[in-house]
Order: sequence, then C-alpha cells, then structure tokens
Amino acid sequence: METASRAVLVLNATYEPLNIVSVQRAIVLLLKEKAELIEAAKTKLRAENYAISLPLVIRLVTFVPIPRRLPLPLSRRTVMARDLYTCQYCNGQPGRHELTVDHVMPRSRGGKTTWENVVTACGPCNRRKGDRTPEEARMKLLSEPARPRFVAVMLLGEANAHTVWQKYLGT
Repeated sequence: METASRAVLVLNATYEPLNIVSVQRAIVLLLKEKAELIEAAKTKLRAENYAISLPLVIRLVTFVPIPRRLPLPLSRRTVMARDLYTCQYCNGQPGRHELTVDHVMPRSRGGKTTWENVVTACGPCNRRKGDRTPEEARMKLLSEPARPRFVAVMLLGEANAHTVWQKYLGT
C-alpha cells in the first residue's frame, strides 16, 4: 500500500476539511459510527467475518467547531502545499527540490512576502519571469495567490494525496 492510500481525509459534519488521518483511525471512527464513509477505493479490507471498502474520505456525524482565524505560518513548505507542489506558471510538477517560491510583485519593486504575493514556480519559469511582474513577462498565473482556507490540511502538507479529495478542498 503506497503512502497516499494510507491517508484519509476527514470532513466535518458540514463537509469542510478538518484533518487527515490514517486508514486505521478512519476505520475506528466508522466502526464506532462517529463517521460515515463518503468516498472509498475499490480495494476492500477484510477480516474473518467482515469486509469494508478502503476509505478515502469520511465525514464526522457530529459537528466539531474549529477556530476560523488561526495564524498559518508562511513558509516555503506551506506555500508549496497550498499550490499542490505545482508551478503556478507552467503547471509543471518537477518535484519539491526543483521548485522555488516566486514573488508575484518582485521584492526589489516593493513586493512583500505575503500569502497574496508568493507562488510556487519551477526554476525555469522563475528565471524567465525574473525581476518583472507576470504581465510584464507575458506569463499567466494558474490561480491568484491567497491565504489558505483550511489550516489542518495545509499543516499536514498532504492535500494532494488523492485526486478525489480535490472536490472537498476547493482547489
């Protein structure tokens, strides 16, 4: 079983992403009827007298209040996790070690290091853009940079573990 298939997205009762847990923890929540299965893989987990689909997304039965304004640290890792480790100019995914953080409005021209001004870029795109804005370099951003909405998913850095998760993450 690969690493991605060992992670399960937990949704609040309101279908908002809440956490990422192990398959074992997800199964315990399902068996205790504290959660319901929303998305599952075709693979079945079997016991002597019981079989359950491998969970990918579960939803808690009762609502868990979460604070809305938690300070999320702005770092290379959290920017890349927000952008799903994808270059925001060419849509490339060369690997984490080949990605950089680019300032949309360059720092040399007054651009600040904020969620709204930094994006993930591959080395070639970052060099091509250089000390210019995307418009000046004739490069289009895939999405406008913004502060992430779901802290729990961002902090765990596994938001792109399953493609089925994307409809719940709003990415």
